[in-house]
This record gives sequence, C-alpha cells and structure tokens, in this order.
Amino acid sequence: MSVTLSWRHHAVIQALLSRGPLKENDLHSMFKELTKKSPGADRKLFDGFILKINRELNSVNFELRACIDQYDGQIYYGVVNTVSDEQSKLGTKYTIPQIAFYKALIEVMAQDAMASGVVPSISALNLRLDSQVPTVIDPQSQGSPSNIPPALRNFTKVDREKALDDLVRDQWLRVTEDGHIKLGVKSFLDLRSWFRNNEIPSCQVCNEAGVKAELCQNENCTVRIHHYCLEQLFSRRKVEKVCPSCGTTWPYTMPKTEAVVTENENELPGSQKATGSRRTRGVVTTKDENEPRESQLPTGSRRTRQRTNTNVVDESVEPCNEGAPSQRVNEVSRKRGRTRRSAESQTESVSAVSSSTRRVTRSSSQWC
Repeated sequence: MSVTLSWRHHAVIQALLSRGPLKENDLHSMFKELTKKSPGADRKLFDGFILKINRELNSVNFELRACIDQYDGQIYYGVVNTVSDEQSKLGTKYTIPQIAFYKALIEVMAQDAMASGVVPSISALNLRLDSQVPTVIDPQSQGSPSNIPPALRNFTKVDREKALDDLVRDQWLRVTEDGHIKLGVKSFLDLRSWFRNNEIPSCQVCNEAGVKAELCQNENCTVRIHHYCLEQLFSRRKVEKVCPSCGTTWPYTMPKTEAVVTENENELPGSQKATGSRRTRGVVTTKDENEPRESQLPTGSRRTRQRTNTNVVDESVEPCNEGAPSQRVNEVSRKRGRTRRSAESQTESVSAVSSSTRRVTRSSSQWC
C-alpha cells in the first residue's frame, strides 16, 4: 500500500477489516476521534478522507463502500472485493455446497414477488440446489440433464444448519426473532452488481434493488419503493400520497416522530422561541409567584414562623404550673425594666404596674 496514507487512514481500514461493516454513526465517531473534526460540519473533509482511502484500495481491487440496510434503513460502510474471478474465489473459506446454498437463498429473496425480503428457516433448510448446477446434457443419458454433483447431493440438513450459522456470524445473512432468514449487511455491500446483472426489480426512488420494499396497490403496476424512500417521498404534508407511476393511492402512514418534526419545521422559529409551551409557561409563573420576596427571606414561611413561636411559648411555660403568669406579662416586665430610667420619674399607675410585675416575676421565678 502507498505510503501516502497516514496512520489515521490505516486505523479506519484496520477497523473495517477486523470488525466488519460499521454503522455510519460509528465511523463518524471514529473519524472525529482521529481527526478532531466533525463529519457533519466538515463534510468535504470526510469525503476526501474516504476518497483517499479508495484511491489506494483500488490498486488491490478493493473498495470502501457504503450501503443502506433495506430492513432498518441504517447506513453502513465496509470494504468489499471489486473483482469476482476464479482467483478471488480461492480466498473464500466456504465450500462449494455452502456457496450454492447461499446463492439459492439470495435468489429466493430477490425474486420474491411480494418483496418481503425473508425466507422461513424451514423453507431455507429444504431448498433444492438444482438451480445452482449448470445444466449439461449428457449424451449417454438420452437427453436428460446430468446428475447433481455428489458434493451437493450429500449436503444434508445438518450441513445446511451449520452453513446458516457461519453465514449469520459473518454478516452475510441474519435471523429474525420469528425464525426467518434475511440478507445481512455484507450482502447489500457485495451484491450490488449482482442485483443489477440479474435484473432484480429496483426501487422507483433510489433505483437500487428492492429486495425489501413496499408494492403499489395496483396489481398491474410493478412499482416497489423502500420504506425509507417512502419517508423521503411523502415526508411533506402537501405531497399527494400516490404511486409515482400509475397514480394509485398509496396507503402510507407518517410515523409519529416524523410528524412531530414536520410540525416543528412548519412553525415560525421566532414565535416558537418567544412563546414556548403552555405547560412550561405555567410552571415558570408558579415558581415566580411562590418565591419569597426580599422582605420575606429572613422570616421564612408562615407555618415555620408559627412553629417557632409555639416552641418559644412551650419553652417558657412548660416547667411552670397552670397559675404561672402569661408570656405577655413577662415581656412587658422585661421591656419596662429596660426602659425605666428611675423609679421617681414614673407615674403612680406605672409604678403600680411595675411593682405588680416584679412580684409576678419573683413568684414565677420560684415556680420555674
């Protein structure tokens, strides 16, 4: 490999070769960690990074390719072989019967008129491999096709189960929760040219093979569209939901998340920022009303003040008997005692109150 590639390029290639196809988000995270640049903000830098890798991989008949998983709409990146000759077939670890079995599965899924993209596991294990054998007329067999090779004829169900396990582990196939077989990410990466050469019906929107797609309701129409392409086609409310070829109504229901995004996009950004939701405004207003003002901060809430006053009364009265003076009399006596300058300057009424207060205070001190 040319030395023009940096260690960052080598790290990405090594990750793809060792870990297999990566999701777009995972590759973007790796790119951001290696270059400290965001693929979203620096899209040209990311595209140039991938292009530089492909220029070097092209010399050895490899390519860093992107594909869309037709079952979940996720974008994947992976390294694939661009040449399918006899020499490249020597590098595979699969046997001839296993390869024939895999091709038979692909043909069944790709040629499905309903574009379901799956095969029941029981049907997969019972597939006939006659179509994978070249039809050669044997002169000695009076015009009948030649017999199936022993390797395919002896390919038992146990061998097929093992082949399924190997193909699923290597991401050529996948198994659903209900036991159906479907294509894996590597199949979408590697079989693009095979889909086109075998005239597999393509998606009306993206022109890629429609292995897993939705069909037009018109029986005379052959249009099929991927579910993620339908989202792009019918994402706007004003777009009429009809077949792009025959005009038949297309029963498409917009997902809830997509509907919310569409509503937000149709709103004015200024009004949306200024108003906010009703629930949010209510919460903010209630919070402001309940906050104490500056004059209330030192005292606390009414319930707290009542509890504090109660505790003070209890502390002053608790040790005393029922005949003890009230708190108000004690407070008046203390206040009068502090403010009194001399006994002679007080009036008779005040002197009477003071003397009575002193007597009450002395008596209360004896009780407490």
